[in-house]
Amino acid sequence: MYALIVTRFGGPEVLQWQEVPTPVPGAGEVRLTVTAAGVNHADVNQREGHYPPPPGASDILGLECSGVVNAAADDVTWPRVGDTVVALLAGGGYAEQVVVPAGQCLPLPDGIDVVDGATLMEATATAVSNLDLVHLTPGETVLMHGGAGGIGSFVIQYGKALGCRVIVTAGRADKLEYCRSLGADAAIDYHGDWWEGVAAATDGKGVDVIIDVIGGPYLEHNVELLARGGRLCVIGRQQGSRGTLDLGALQARQATVTATGLRGRPLAEKAAICAGIHERVWPMIASGAVKPSHITRFDIRHAVDAYALLDGGDNMGKIVLAI
Repeated sequence: MYALIVTRFGGPEVLQWQEVPTPVPGAGEVRLTVTAAGVNHADVNQREGHYPPPPGASDILGLECSGVVNAAADDVTWPRVGDTVVALLAGGGYAEQVVVPAGQCLPLPDGIDVVDGATLMEATATAVSNLDLVHLTPGETVLMHGGAGGIGSFVIQYGKALGCRVIVTAGRADKLEYCRSLGADAAIDYHGDWWEGVAAATDGKGVDVIIDVIGGPYLEHNVELLARGGRLCVIGRQQGSRGTLDLGALQARQATVTATGLRGRPLAEKAAICAGIHERVWPMIASGAVKPSHITRFDIRHAVDAYALLDGGDNMGKIVLAI
């Protein structure tokens, strides 16, 4: 089979479409003929040499895909050969075929195109697992940094569907308007003193939950913005790993700071997350309460152009590579 290979660490130009061995499913696994694969910032980090795959995972990029099952281990009862699924991966999606644990596959949501479906799993699993972790409750206020990205696009709609107030940050007028079109109650330009804008949007009361993809540079202001009992969840480090944490400010708010990752979690945890998505999120998509984010399609052989768009910061929503 062919796959998109990182020939060396660096920019988009290091990606090459090359022939590689076809993977073989083991116990509890299925193999998919890949239709399309979603593009994520984690793929950029791996391409640059900053995010190695977990032990035993494929070193091919791609953390989510859609496709048709072409082989299944004897102990797998679902999905079976011929089923069309979307899958959460630890790697390997940028290829003609990929092996995945059966528990990390879901049927396509009703009304979703199979190519667009490739963009659903990573953002949805990341958002839902972390909002569950911090116990987002109807009526609370949630702040999402990077609101125009794939995770942000989902959090806005999911938060509103839960009955929450949603505030986001983004970097351009068109991205701010995109966030508002998805339902954001307030969208604030992160250039300049964004924290003052967030504070004003809450009338100084603060926010209950913050989902942060930026990392270190935002830590101090994030804590300052938390309401009493507030929860900050760091899910990315796009601008660095180190920041200043004022423990006094944290104690005064009786607040919590946590940081998580999805890719390296045990298989049972990821299967449980996927089962929760099937139960709670797929009906929201079927009803139209949550819609797929804006999607930009590229042929996988034009992946260099796709990553140039992502690396340049101009993309809104998700990018998908069709095979």
